[in-house]
Amino acid sequence: MEPGAASPETEMYDLILVGGGVNGAGVARDAAGRGARVLLLERGDLAQGTSSASTKLIHGGLRYLEHYEFSLVREALAEREVLWRIAPHIIWPLRFVLPHRPGLRPRWLLRLGLLVYDHIGSRKKMPATRSINLSHHPAGGPLKPIYAKGFEYSDGWVDDARLVLLNARDAALHGAAVCTRTEVIKIESRADGWLVTACDADGQVQHYKGRSIVNAAGPSVVDLLGRAGARSSRNVRLVRGSHIVVKRIFDHDYAYFFQLPDGRIFFAIPYERDFTLVGTTDQDHHGTPFDAQASEDEIAYLCEGANQYFTRPISPSDVVWTYSGVRPLLDDGSDRPEAATRGYEIDCKAGDDGHPFLSIFGGKITSYRKVAQEAVDRLVPYLAALSGERWTDRAALPGGDFPMDGAAQVKAGLQERYPFLSAWDVDRIAKAYGTDAGIWLAEAKSLADLGQCFGHGLYAAEVDYLVRHEWAQTADDILWRRSKLGLHFDAAHTSALAGYLEHR
Repeated sequence: MEPGAASPETEMYDLILVGGGVNGAGVARDAAGRGARVLLLERGDLAQGTSSASTKLIHGGLRYLEHYEFSLVREALAEREVLWRIAPHIIWPLRFVLPHRPGLRPRWLLRLGLLVYDHIGSRKKMPATRSINLSHHPAGGPLKPIYAKGFEYSDGWVDDARLVLLNARDAALHGAAVCTRTEVIKIESRADGWLVTACDADGQVQHYKGRSIVNAAGPSVVDLLGRAGARSSRNVRLVRGSHIVVKRIFDHDYAYFFQLPDGRIFFAIPYERDFTLVGTTDQDHHGTPFDAQASEDEIAYLCEGANQYFTRPISPSDVVWTYSGVRPLLDDGSDRPEAATRGYEIDCKAGDDGHPFLSIFGGKITSYRKVAQEAVDRLVPYLAALSGERWTDRAALPGGDFPMDGAAQVKAGLQERYPFLSAWDVDRIAKAYGTDAGIWLAEAKSLADLGQCFGHGLYAAEVDYLVRHEWAQTADDILWRRSKLGLHFDAAHTSALAGYLEHR
């Protein structure tokens, strides 16, 4: 099924969503699956902002226990296995190693925090915490000898951008219309609902009518309220999180959770086979949400932090890629950005004629499904088309209709059906598409059947699928959001792909 087209002016939507990040895509999926006519408008590409710039973790947030955010941690921990169950191709468990650092948090406090972490979040399939001797543990080898003791615990990994794409795709499969590169200019209250004025990528002004508005604009949530002539007592604090990617520092599959003397923490995570992801920072962001870039100070800070733990040093010259996202955190008055809450609030008000305008403030990627569910629940009394029955915790996202521990079988099936694919290609394809990989691999008997090769296992058949079914339009859409092949592509490969997309 191809993504649905929007119908300007001639159709009344039950719900018009503004924002194509994880919250917007999640609400679109939930509402469309409950029977609503849904339109999603996004000013750029899906997941182009904050939702593709996370640390790629589905986690409760161990450090939030220090700020007494127990309900936030409990909700997020409960969601880990729910999300793993509905998307086992892009989400899977990851074991973290937390070394004890003499002079910082004492070992008993770390053990107590991990004990709470293990027991407040409905953990069932993820392994429990255990104490480890790093001198005999695989994760101890790359570390400096001072780190002799530590702990091993569970959290989850996610391909964040694909999580957004798959929610949007499932919304479209349930009848939603999704318009990317369409910027909302104005929102007006009318007797029969809301009139949204938007400008598309060709500069054409379009008008859309809806019975309700959902403001899921993330860092632009307050700005969008202004475009509707509204205000809110809530505000957001824009906090920039920057990450660096370097050539692989270690050869095992464990991730690290590190403490620093300034009280902050950061992660070092195996990434895209050949790399290590290090992050994140927490800096108040004073520019627009769309110009976030890692500063020289942030890059140096992350390198220095890693060098306090690893025997192999890294420097800014070793960084092969950086990315930054602006988190729209609820402004709770915290004196430090890292202490600001990762909780969320949903503000739903009826307009002059009784039609709802709902805004989502704050949140974290792990809680997106719960946020979406609560948002749609709040709209049920206003919209006759919406069913009150919840469903997103049970239905798999596209390609995820296999058991939580069945990823190896999916890979084996792909390798058997398409023996001409390399093991690396099978791994990448299975982790991106799961059981949907066969849609574009189809009846191919050789690599030649997949069309033009752009390098590193990317063929025309996959590109055509991404354009037709996942709203891809540019080389960046494909190389940095639908995949991370941009880490491997050079200028010539990228130019060839861009030329094919332009011709297509």
